[in-house]
Amino acid sequence: MSDDVRLHELRAEVGRVVVTPLAQLIATDPSRAADFALQVGPLYASFARQHYDRDALIWLRKAAEAAGSVQRLRALFDGEIVNVTEGRPALHTALRGDLSPTQIARDAHQQALAARKRMREVIERLSASEVTDIVSVGIGGSDLGPRLAVDALSGASPGRFRVHFLSNVDGHAAQRTLAGLDPKRTAALLISKTFGTQETLLNGGILRDWLGDDSRLYAISANVERAASAFNIPDERILPMWDWVGGRYSLWSAVGLPIALAIGMDAFEDFLAGAAQMDAHVLETPLERNLAAWHALTAIWNRNGLGYATQAVLAYDDRLKLLSNYLQQLVMESLGKSVRLDGSPVVGDTVPVWWGGVGTDTQHSFFQALHQGTSIIPADFIGVIHSDAPYPQNHRALHANLLAQTEAFANGQRSDDPHRAYAGGRPSTTILLDSLTPQSLGALLAMYEHSVYLQSVFWGINAFDQFGVELGKQVASTLLPALAGEAQADDPVTRELLRKLRG
Repeated sequence: MSDDVRLHELRAEVGRVVVTPLAQLIATDPSRAADFALQVGPLYASFARQHYDRDALIWLRKAAEAAGSVQRLRALFDGEIVNVTEGRPALHTALRGDLSPTQIARDAHQQALAARKRMREVIERLSASEVTDIVSVGIGGSDLGPRLAVDALSGASPGRFRVHFLSNVDGHAAQRTLAGLDPKRTAALLISKTFGTQETLLNGGILRDWLGDDSRLYAISANVERAASAFNIPDERILPMWDWVGGRYSLWSAVGLPIALAIGMDAFEDFLAGAAQMDAHVLETPLERNLAAWHALTAIWNRNGLGYATQAVLAYDDRLKLLSNYLQQLVMESLGKSVRLDGSPVVGDTVPVWWGGVGTDTQHSFFQALHQGTSIIPADFIGVIHSDAPYPQNHRALHANLLAQTEAFANGQRSDDPHRAYAGGRPSTTILLDSLTPQSLGALLAMYEHSVYLQSVFWGINAFDQFGVELGKQVASTLLPALAGEAQADDPVTRELLRKLRG
């Protein structure tokens, strides 16, 4: 099926469905609430409030099968060259499990096991020292995933190490991060796949000077030689990365060392196990009961069928307040493409703008626009069934707000006063974690990874390159001499701005 035909049929399905209000679709299908939901391990997901019907789901699944979703999932796990523009596999699944019989996947898994053994040794060595604080220096995929997991999984009481993150090249970020820390009781992790990332090198230099010596400096990189030469870090303090793992998929590797330092290596292994459980489900389950496939097809329906240009992710647990930041990179860097694998233009749209926040704070900021604004914005609501906090009344109030918002989004409310009328018809997915544990968080993040990949398969784009990230970096490197007064910029607007910046 060509892209033109697929898009035409998708729009025809949408045209058939949208004439029926979402609230009516729900009310006239008594078993919809149960049938449009899945329980996979520690995750429960309800798609009952998405604006499609059973026939639309059948069409979506047939279209996904025609696009080769099942075969391309197998290719991902088996280590085939799915990142065709860079000629690489994408074997992040091998970091957390052994689900493929191919030699390349098995070798990758063995390398991951060896790296985890070294991670445990590093943790044991640091635990035996006087170090109390860890500063993790990285940006993008080397920062967002570990930062999210540490924030979500660190308990109410401090663990053996306090982990801090430094990503932004702005010197104020380094100044604030280091304030109050003792260099004699601090170790630093420099995380960079190429060890050529400007932000990480500059902040790494600040950390090296601040520590006073190199004995508590560690690196995680695929470029061991450069890490050793640039920062005088010996091999035993450099943990590996590989070119078959993209940055935004790397938290399952040694890049997850900050996570393991914060919650313990055994808990980090549970985090990997949760992701591996989701991997097995996605690889082995038919599309009609496959959680990642259902999530991906919902995203396609909303973006390409209904034309919704943005997507919100709303976490009703304060420990997941960084989830929207993490998913913003995972989804938009992976799917922000306008050409297909063969270089031809994409027909239709790919990624919406992902954004969000944590409830109930966001209910007092942008929810006004979600309920009564002119744009319909689909949302993923994330909740946690069991709370670790000793405040049951607060947890019940949190659940009441979660349920109320999803109901109000879908059903709206009529009023004779137009200012107090709510149109409803706002689609949403609700995902509930049994409790927020390393295992459940691992499963949740792996589900989103596979949803992203299946969306890329549907539209024939590459989810694993990110050339759009590079252009600004290239231009910035050419402007550094101009900022130092050693050269002139070619662009006339930039020249004027340089005059202002140089004062």
